[in-house]
Amino acid sequence: MIAFVNGIIDLVEENNVVVDVSGVGYNVAISGYTADRLPSKGEPVKLYTYLSVREDAMNLYGFLSRDELSFFKLLIGVSGIGPKGAQAILSVMTPDDLRFAILAGDSKAISKAPGVGKKTAERLVLELHDKISSEDIIEGRVSGELSSDIGGSDDAPTNEAIEALVALGYSGTEAAKAVRKVIADKSADTEDTEAILKMALKELF
Repeated sequence: MIAFVNGIIDLVEENNVVVDVSGVGYNVAISGYTADRLPSKGEPVKLYTYLSVREDAMNLYGFLSRDELSFFKLLIGVSGIGPKGAQAILSVMTPDDLRFAILAGDSKAISKAPGVGKKTAERLVLELHDKISSEDIIEGRVSGELSSDIGGSDDAPTNEAIEALVALGYSGTEAAKAVRKVIADKSADTEDTEAILKMALKELF
């Protein structure tokens, strides 16, 4: 209904910003991640928005990028996670951090968000795992469709390298970040698991 608001920042609070759009002030709920990157009061801002409609309330949630908005929509699609829960997760983890954690099965990192317990975090990883592919990790984007071939031939070396690093004692998030950097820098043959693993270990040391 409201795709975005584009105006001047009138007020910034902990989890909320008021945006003046041609004389009309819009209350927009924001995550800590978004709040940290907002311009100063009196400066222009464009927030991509999601309107949550309930029987007793209408709340507008805002994000500085379409990517963050897309991930928010994925999160609220998980059983047991509403808009406030999704905002809480995005306040302690960036979209990229979430990609790393989901692909690596690192529910422990996700459970650190306020109000998100162990079981909810595990459910989130389970339900979103097939919606995040290795390509998303490498390019830093959310796939809006199911990726049923996450373990396909093109992604297998990347996934195998991550699994090997986890077996060596690194967290799933650390492993995925290191592998992503290797792939992005093209510092190893992306079809050679051993080559990716060696370069990723150098990143971690």
